[in-house]
Amino acid sequence: MDLNLANKTAVITGASQGIGLAVASSLAREGVHVVLCARNGERAAAAANAIAAEFGVQALGVAADVTIPADVDRLVRQVEDHFGGADILIDNAGAGSEETIMEASDERWQHYWELHVMAAVWLARGLVPAMRRRGGGVILHNASICARQPLPHEPIYNVTKAALVMFSKCLANELVGDNIRVNCINPGLILTGDWIKTAKQLTEGTDTTWEQHLQQIAEENTPIKRFATPE
Repeated sequence: MDLNLANKTAVITGASQGIGLAVASSLAREGVHVVLCARNGERAAAAANAIAAEFGVQALGVAADVTIPADVDRLVRQVEDHFGGADILIDNAGAGSEETIMEASDERWQHYWELHVMAAVWLARGLVPAMRRRGGGVILHNASICARQPLPHEPIYNVTKAALVMFSKCLANELVGDNIRVNCINPGLILTGDWIKTAKQLTEGTDTTWEQHLQQIAEENTPIKRFATPE
């Protein structure tokens, strides 16, 4: 399938594993040059090198924490220096949380607000000017089904992902005249490293395996009673 994306440039955050890596690989398969952003720079660079070798596109790995404005600024500068800007932003970086409203600290609320909402704001401010110069672009935010149907014991995740959906709508209205489309997707249960890590932590020292724990979550929350894969 040719999606007419060849030689476009895409920035993907949270791109060294899971959904982000699957998206980066899929775009590269269509001939898109990709910038893989992740906190772990070595892993981002290794993933970028593998993608470049497999698909013959330009791929750049960048170490950046999108909760830190200075890191986002540095990411934007590297995109400008290497590609003259980006045509596509996949705002994918995110993480689950495990707490109750009564017990969660203000610092925890602030961290996830910066990760799921303010990072999207900073990325838009940084990358949209080049999209305007290039005649348009696409911004895709990865929210979650939790933005519409909250999971128990993850109130911060639920609330901040819901805020990301509304931010996407506001940004779409603001940029439509610049030929920049903004959309938000709400995936259901996708088996990523974060899910496995959390499941192992929660089942440590219990009679339940992490696989059994995840299967119970799938049976309680999805009609097909299983997790999907990032691909």
